[in-house]
Amino acid sequence: MSEQIYYLTTPIYYINDVPHLGHAYTTVAGDFLTRFRRLQGRDVHFLTGTDEHGQKVLRSAEAKGIAPKAWADQIVPRWKEVWDALDVAYDDFVRTTEERHEGPVQAFMSALHERDEIYQGTYEGLYCVGCEEFKQPDDLVDGKCPLHGTEPEVVKEENYFFRLSKYAQPLIDLYESEPSRLLPEARRNEVLGKLRQGLDDLSISRVSFDWGIPIPWDSKHVIYVWIDALLNYITAVGYDSEEETFERIWPASVQLVGKDILWFHAVIWPAMLMALELPLPETIFAHGFLQVGGEKMSKSKLTGISPHDLLDTFGSDGFRYYFMREISFGQDGNFSWESVVARYNSDLANDFGNLASRVLSMISKYLEGEIPSPPSEDELHPGDRELHDVQRKALEEMIDAVDAISPTEALKAAWASVRRANAYVEEVTPWALAKDEAQRRRLEVVLYNLADALRLLSLMTWPIVPKAATELWRRLGLEGQIQERELATDGRWGLLPAGARVETGAPLWPRIEDETS
Repeated sequence: MSEQIYYLTTPIYYINDVPHLGHAYTTVAGDFLTRFRRLQGRDVHFLTGTDEHGQKVLRSAEAKGIAPKAWADQIVPRWKEVWDALDVAYDDFVRTTEERHEGPVQAFMSALHERDEIYQGTYEGLYCVGCEEFKQPDDLVDGKCPLHGTEPEVVKEENYFFRLSKYAQPLIDLYESEPSRLLPEARRNEVLGKLRQGLDDLSISRVSFDWGIPIPWDSKHVIYVWIDALLNYITAVGYDSEEETFERIWPASVQLVGKDILWFHAVIWPAMLMALELPLPETIFAHGFLQVGGEKMSKSKLTGISPHDLLDTFGSDGFRYYFMREISFGQDGNFSWESVVARYNSDLANDFGNLASRVLSMISKYLEGEIPSPPSEDELHPGDRELHDVQRKALEEMIDAVDAISPTEALKAAWASVRRANAYVEEVTPWALAKDEAQRRRLEVVLYNLADALRLLSLMTWPIVPKAATELWRRLGLEGQIQERELATDGRWGLLPAGARVETGAPLWPRIEDETS
């Protein structure tokens, strides 16, 4: 990782329609990782945005009877609304129709042209508009695109080409010598297997339509939408416009992509950067598909479920937690309403929510709502120390998992601490201690331990359930904002201030009855 800044990107999303769960999955993962890095005291830059050029967008606009830019202006707010509803705290939102993007894209293309990395030729092939990509016959299933279920169109036109073929060996050398550049391993092996078969030069312009950024030296051509789109990662941070900003932020620490667009990011993107001798992203990570009934989510197959369909029932915290915990990041995973209900009730309502309610209620009932003084070392029993040790280990494992870009494993680690705290309640039985005045100090030690466990869990889970973690922080009588804290200093036991007043309240996650069962 860069020590200067943690720069994470999502893909920019086509605005031919509104977001579905697959888009949200990637973006929530990025938000979790960047929130966690902020708690580590890292300087963070989190970029997302929209891809607004290309034939697919043009056709969507034509179907609506409006100009493509007008269509984009209508649809982009819908994307931002979803990210706001999911508490996605991005630092920048780039649109490929913005001047700050278009001008630098043309400058990048001119630089490639000046280095003789681009030449003119003719291309004929099978083009899938849905993918905005030429397909080889062996890419198709029964003559159709496997992602969109449509037959590609035969396209023959004069194009400009990027000399992609010369970068096959440099890319092989890169991924063999620095495997962390492309994760997970299975995806890296797939890419390496195809690279070893050699590369063809890449068509990078279109003349059959005009919705795109013009080639600067030949305005009859517009830049291939994928080339235009990939460059957002550098144009948004100052390439060819703010040199100091660009040098401070680039290269990206992590670029999150779906496995269906890995080739563009793992081959075409770094090859273009190599051509201009620009730094390469430190890690490209390709996650799997969200599936409904065994099929990848897509609007064309009517499996593109809107995040709003879940938010009214599960809230943003429940939505965020489910997708990061239920589906191993990097692998395909099946979504179902029943599995969301089960995970929400088990982990959030029962495990964490009940723990918070019980502890705050016992402090209110037995200690008049006031946090007691922290225990000294000699007041700790073996069970207390085990509670502390489990939390310390959980936090260490969370950090390791975030380093490995594994939100799923990070949350498994956090919940080990939740489960240990619940077991501790049953072992120490505060309600029994409260009946014996001679055990008053022991009761205070136990409830302090539990309250401090909640403080630590607020910190550890804020990146994934920011609303509930913030509310729990407030109910513990803590001042300031969680995002102002740092795990290295605040992620230690014994920092809950004595005398703080706790509050009880409604369940952090009300239990949901599954009406389908």
